[in-house]
Amino acid sequence: MVEFDFDLFVIGAGSGGVRAARMAAASGMRVAVAEDRYMGGTCVNVGCVPKKLFVYGSSYGEAFEDSAAYGWCNRGAEFEWETLRNNTASEVARLNGIYRKLLADAGVAVIEGRASLESPNAVVVNQKQYTAERILIATGSWPFVPDFPGREHVITSNEVFSMPEFPQRMLVVGGGYIAVEFAGIFAGLGAKTHLSYRRDLFLRGFDGEIRAFVREEMRKKGVRLHFNHRICAIDKRDNGSLLVRAEDGSTLEVDAVLYATGRQANTKGLGLEKLGVVLHRDGTISVDDNFRTSVHSIYALGDVTGEPQLTPVALAEAMALVKHLRTGEPVEMDYNNIPTAVFCQPNIGTVGLSEEEARDSGIPVVVYKSEFRPMRHTVSGRDERTLMKLVVDSRDDRVVGVHMVGQDAGEIIQGMAIALKAGATKKTFDQTVGIHPTAAEEFVTMRTPAS
Repeated sequence: MVEFDFDLFVIGAGSGGVRAARMAAASGMRVAVAEDRYMGGTCVNVGCVPKKLFVYGSSYGEAFEDSAAYGWCNRGAEFEWETLRNNTASEVARLNGIYRKLLADAGVAVIEGRASLESPNAVVVNQKQYTAERILIATGSWPFVPDFPGREHVITSNEVFSMPEFPQRMLVVGGGYIAVEFAGIFAGLGAKTHLSYRRDLFLRGFDGEIRAFVREEMRKKGVRLHFNHRICAIDKRDNGSLLVRAEDGSTLEVDAVLYATGRQANTKGLGLEKLGVVLHRDGTISVDDNFRTSVHSIYALGDVTGEPQLTPVALAEAMALVKHLRTGEPVEMDYNNIPTAVFCQPNIGTVGLSEEEARDSGIPVVVYKSEFRPMRHTVSGRDERTLMKLVVDSRDDRVVGVHMVGQDAGEIIQGMAIALKAGATKKTFDQTVGIHPTAAEEFVTMRTPAS
């Protein structure tokens, strides 16, 4: 019988890798984790956590303004970039330490350095070889920036949280949720903010009505939106500013350019190809229903496989994989009705099918909607609105999609996701007593179909 150094060797200490390592160690496996950058992966260090803190920080400007209508005098409030940046970095460092302690307490061996595969059962880190019965790839994804003249002058989400100076003029490039969120962040912090997207409307894949509603709300917040806008070059000027040139001949002069144009699987240098691990055309790793790659002893999960790039998805996959390794039973993962929040301002919360997806699937759709000014702004006077939407299958009255744009949408949609998982019908919503006065009660008081 072959003796290995470890039962499971995990490459990558992000959300999925750490959860898999801890769960496996708790079940009695000998486990190691290799990490070459930082504990907690993208989410903790350059993703969900610092981004949400920045969203909180950027919301205070409006809060100070609105508070005057409620009797508060707050003249002279000023934003200090260094304070937000440094306090966020301190919180990230604290979380790094927690992740490291969690692994240590679970008995997981932490090996710092970039790992590569030597064979189906061997990994090399810092020129030292480790053997394992099974190897798990959980290296996540990496920001993608297209190749064009001046590419070297842009930053990505990896660098944006640690910029030495606050840009008074900011350009965000991209049409996904990361781009939309950062455009809101910098506008809220006081920068003259532009958002450039090469298509006609951002947030592709979200409900069309939600996308259009967010477009108008972002414009109210002062974000300058440039659609069908294709950047061809960026020049650095003598004064340090950046001159951005578009294909239509227009130019923008800004202090910083953030590219949020997607993320690619972080597989470079792992040695997957030489072992025959099959990759998809986009670079993600091909796995079966049990997260096994084309090489019997090698597994992969999380962003690196191309599934929804969400921390809770990686966590769920990690727990399902360890259960499979421990029991031999098939993995049970349900990717339907995964709730999602976009922390633009106001927030988006969504779960289930968009109206377009439902109709394209042949579902006879009934739509219920509510659009209104939130109660807090009836006094503040701010022209911000909330939109709520239910997509219902008329054949069985089942709610197949719930969508919201408004404050705390993510918090509200989490509960809606449970309802959809349970198969709630529109009648179930109608029979539920609302909490008054809240925005959330609108979801149980809509009675007249919009379409």
